Amino acid sequence: MKKADIIQEIKQKKSFLCTGLDTEMGKLPGHLPKNESGFLQFNKEIVAATAPHSVSYKINTAFYEQYGAEGWQWMEETLSYLPKNTFKIADAKRGDIGNTSTMYARAFFERMSFDAITVSPYMGEDSLRPFLEFEDKTIICLALTSNPGHKDFQLFSNSQKQHLYERVLETVSKWGNTDNLMFVAGGTHQDILKKVRSVVPDHFLLVPGIGAQGGSLSDVVEHAATPELGLIVNSSRGIIYAGNDEQYAEKAGEAASKLASEMAGFVDQHLV
Repeated sequence: MKKADIIQEIKQKKSFLCTGLDTEMGKLPGHLPKNESGFLQFNKEIVAATAPHSVSYKINTAFYEQYGAEGWQWMEETLSYLPKNTFKIADAKRGDIGNTSTMYARAFFERMSFDAITVSPYMGEDSLRPFLEFEDKTIICLALTSNPGHKDFQLFSNSQKQHLYERVLETVSKWGNTDNLMFVAGGTHQDILKKVRSVVPDHFLLVPGIGAQGGSLSDVVEHAATPELGLIVNSSRGIIYAGNDEQYAEKAGEAASKLASEMAGFVDQHLV
């Protein structure tokens, strides 16, 4: 799925929402069984309720991998629920020496046909190059994350006062192009999103941290939007756990609709 396809989906739905499927067995509504059946029913109904408002879905693989071989099957089954034209992200944060990254890429791009995968740049170009070799696939590189620990490394600056996240953006952007490379930039960093955008003016950003983590959608758009909008904003807990009773899917749909309605005005401003 290319950037132009994502933009078209954003225009059509007047939304740039990514719904995160961080499904936890212990958080399933009380009437659902705490087993494979309940897990998959929850995911299927959440996807159906949020599909009119979501241009993307992000499956956090850890929530599935914890169950071993069965969890991988549940992930593949969940992937089959996602609408064809949505941008399907494996939030796996992979990145290793070349041969190992090739195997990771095959797992998520060939075996499970995700459109994109989150990756860590720490091991350098040869650790990301195998992912970039896949045609019509996208890597989403960690740059400035929304968790508290981002300060431990990402804000480190060198003698030229360039932060590590800036070096990542500047360097990694040369390895790919705007069709096959995006960056993670946390929505909790409104004060430095302008800097992120100045370093990568044309790449799409995947923005976590909106909603439950306290990020402001309007601030993100103000500081990081491009003429093509250039944003996919993720919300996970704020949508999929909006309700905890038999109307959980309906409430998830309402939460997604509310966020998408806020997004619609920004889409109209940036995309005609």
